[in-house]
Amino acid sequence: MTKRRQGKRFERTDRVAELVREIVASEKDRIDDERLFPVAFTGVDVDNELNGAVVYYDVLDPDNLADAQNALAEHRHRMQRALGDQSRLRRTPTLLFTVDPSIGAATRIESILEGLGMSDGPVEEPEV
Repeated sequence: MTKRRQGKRFERTDRVAELVREIVASEKDRIDDERLFPVAFTGVDVDNELNGAVVYYDVLDPDNLADAQNALAEHRHRMQRALGDQSRLRRTPTLLFTVDPSIGAATRIESILEGLGMSDGPVEEPEV
């Protein structure tokens, strides 16, 4: 009788998403395109049928966003091919690159809190 591994169980889509993120990030480092240097991949969502993968990214300088989008569109096929070559998936999901909305939301929340006079410092408990 085989013994099952103990520990946290991950969905297949979670494992594939992490694999996609690793392969796309390593392939980005191999591509000699200066427009991709400020790009950081923040996460991947893979649909249940493994047909598509949304790759979320952020750019350090918002002025470079348009260049980064164009570079990712240009190199999407190369990254798609690398995914097929480096993974043992029967079908590789189609890559779609999109800006990570959580980064912008976090920046917005931070600016609102700053405007209200709240800082990142420790929260003091009122004395009773």
